[in-house]
Amino acid sequence: MFATILLPDFHLQATLRYETETTRPIALIDDRETRAVVTQLNAAAEKVGVRRGMTPSQGLARCLELVMKTRTREQERLLGELLLQFSYTLSPYVEATAPGVCTVQFTGTRNLGAKVERVIEQLRETSITARGGIGPTPDMSLLAAHFARPVLQVGDMKTFLASLPIETLAVV
Repeated sequence: MFATILLPDFHLQATLRYETETTRPIALIDDRETRAVVTQLNAAAEKVGVRRGMTPSQGLARCLELVMKTRTREQERLLGELLLQFSYTLSPYVEATAPGVCTVQFTGTRNLGAKVERVIEQLRETSITARGGIGPTPDMSLLAAHFARPVLQVGDMKTFLASLPIETLAVV
């Protein structure tokens, strides 16, 4: 069995990790790209009409109070290391799959849901939003993590996949 620990909007979480005011509309851009566009945004920014792929001026046209932030790669590195450390409490077989994603392989299957929930709760206590997915394959656990609130364990792959809309493939 596999578990995936996913930090949604990883780059935004890393950037806002030590911010005190995160209820206002905030959008993230990558300052290393040739054309600056919104890559991630918080719920407040989404609520006022800002979308991914917009330029900063388009976002500000939707909301004058929009705060534009740039990625903080050092914070991303530190948050990624923190995610790895928490993931290693589950098993010695851990892979940093992508930024903000760790895949864990289990040799046993006892209390997997409770173990992953414990790690998700520990991350939450450090002000990190995380989700956990458990499945028979790494891909299935990643897919489950995207739909977890906060943990989702997939028992029957066919039933789980049949319940998903086709748009899921574009999101994941």
